[in-house]
Amino acid sequence: MKKTLLLTVLFLMNIGTIKAQGCSDAGICSVGNSFQDIEKAPKNSLEFGSIFGAGEADVKYFSPYVTYTRQWNAQFALSTKVTYSLASGNFGKRGQFGDAYLIGNYLWKTKKTTKWSTLFGAKFPFTRSNLKINGYSLPLDYQASLGTFDLILGTNLNYKNWDFNAGLQLPVFNINSNSYFKEYSGTDDFPSTNLFRRKPDALFRTTYTYQTHDKKWSFKPNVLFLYHLGEDSFESIFGKRENIEGSDGLTINGNLIGAYHFNKNNALEFTVATPFVVRDIRPDGLTRSFTAGVIYKIRF
Repeated sequence: MKKTLLLTVLFLMNIGTIKAQGCSDAGICSVGNSFQDIEKAPKNSLEFGSIFGAGEADVKYFSPYVTYTRQWNAQFALSTKVTYSLASGNFGKRGQFGDAYLIGNYLWKTKKTTKWSTLFGAKFPFTRSNLKINGYSLPLDYQASLGTFDLILGTNLNYKNWDFNAGLQLPVFNINSNSYFKEYSGTDDFPSTNLFRRKPDALFRTTYTYQTHDKKWSFKPNVLFLYHLGEDSFESIFGKRENIEGSDGLTINGNLIGAYHFNKNNALEFTVATPFVVRDIRPDGLTRSFTAGVIYKIRF
């Protein structure tokens, strides 16, 4: 237990020294949280979360969300999630509902020490990603959504205290109408993202779960590999579509989840994340110097 607490402190100290992309992206980063432990009861669960973060150019974020999960039978569960995002910085403050998710989770036949499940679902945007302040276009760092309808696929293997999950988030329909040009903004802090088009993301994560003897506390250190499958693009002031060089590639995040379980149906969870490897440029506005979250879970 002492070793776990020491690792936690060192992890938190490290967060303040790194300025890059935290575990925050178009949605797939939280795919591991959607694999539910399927039991006979209870049938319902609610999750209330608030994520705090700091991004580029001193942009601060507050992103609450709510998730409802219904277990229909011993093998299938369905989750719905709604997000909100409030961003504030030198451009001002802007907040709006971001995305809605519908995620299904199917548990295959289990063995004594092994569980295998499949995740499938979709993301639906509430905005076209073109919020403005006083009539001025804002970069994607201030937008609550990327303005895409996405397909989300994933799979999870649980072996004893280990979880290994992989996923794919594929934009299938784009309604992004962002009109931000850095040439007209007076700053080079953010790249141009006029009529932005985003490429898919692929994910692999490995997680280890440690519980205290009384099972009141649990700790889940994990490492996430996120690969952006191609360069994003925008439409220039001349009406020509241009790729954003360096926007593809690998991000590696370290994440720590700690939870206190009041009883089998109620828990309070804390999360922190920091990057180890980042892409050269992240025009999607998902750059964070750190992310931290507080989540309350109830099952009934």
